Amino acid sequence: MSIHGGDVYRNHVDIDFSINVNPFGTPECVKEALHKAVEMCGKYPDMEAERLGEAVSTFLGVPKEYLIFGNGASELFMAIVHGIKPGKVVIPVPSFYGYEYAAKSVDSEIIYYEMNQENNFCLKENMKRILTEEVNLLFLANPNNPIGNLLDKELMKELLLHCEYKGIYVVVDECFIEFCGNQLSLLSEIEEYEHLIIVRTFTKIFTIPGVRLGYLVCKNNAVHTKIARQLPEWNLSCFAQEAGCICAKQAEFIEKTKIYIEEERQFMEKELMQIGLRTFPSVSNFITIYSDKPLYEKLLKKGILIRDCSNFRGLGKGFYRIAVKSRKENKILLENL
Repeated sequence: MSIHGGDVYRNHVDIDFSINVNPFGTPECVKEALHKAVEMCGKYPDMEAERLGEAVSTFLGVPKEYLIFGNGASELFMAIVHGIKPGKVVIPVPSFYGYEYAAKSVDSEIIYYEMNQENNFCLKENMKRILTEEVNLLFLANPNNPIGNLLDKELMKELLLHCEYKGIYVVVDECFIEFCGNQLSLLSEIEEYEHLIIVRTFTKIFTIPGVRLGYLVCKNNAVHTKIARQLPEWNLSCFAQEAGCICAKQAEFIEKTKIYIEEERQFMEKELMQIGLRTFPSVSNFITIYSDKPLYEKLLKKGILIRDCSNFRGLGKGFYRIAVKSRKENKILLENL
């Protein structure tokens, strides 16, 4: 079984609910930028990504010097651990497998903090007990993938202060934050913490997983330099850079998406519960459900792909993640459940 969603290459799929991208698809202006970038294929891309850096700096309201771009968020997670070389890493579970994959690449000892189903897989204050001086790095997701819940704001502040005092780097994955609202981001806190690293991507909100473009924000110059040195030269194609420059100007598209996702997710949650499925609270563009029926196999036979979450550490058989798509596609899924 694939450790990620979107395995359409090995299955006959008519509707893919396993990947969490924007149901509005790729904006036309981004498609146009990708087409125009073909003319640049005869040249090396800008190694410094100057235009992209300026565009994203303006978009986020952070200094350009805080930014590092990568071939998707996954490359940045790898660059972070190779730059910091943490001996011990804490990962709350269930979470995105990429954190564990990155930590294992540098032979870090991994301490798993299990979030309980009874608490809807939320972090609790007792997590601070395992964040000792021996720990070097903590991975967090806001919102979480695969659950879709946000970190409690007060608890997050406590954890950041605790880790700053203990010298623990905190990597916060915000790859789905635009679906919830940028006001919920920790970017406004970036100036306060030397050990905070925020990772984001254009993949999900702009539906460009094949382009590969992520970025991180970190104010600590020494750490920034260590991470940047792990990346290869020309790691961003001309396609990624041109698309990113346009994406950084699409605030209206992001707001439209956020409003739609909130309404459609609430519709989906209500319908799923009426069917008799257990849903877990989400603020993002996907919902995790539980059923004792083999939903993955049942739906795949009908050309519908959902994410079987049984291979997520901290979950198990019966957990599934479904993306929020168009009303028409969502109704097809509901009719086939």
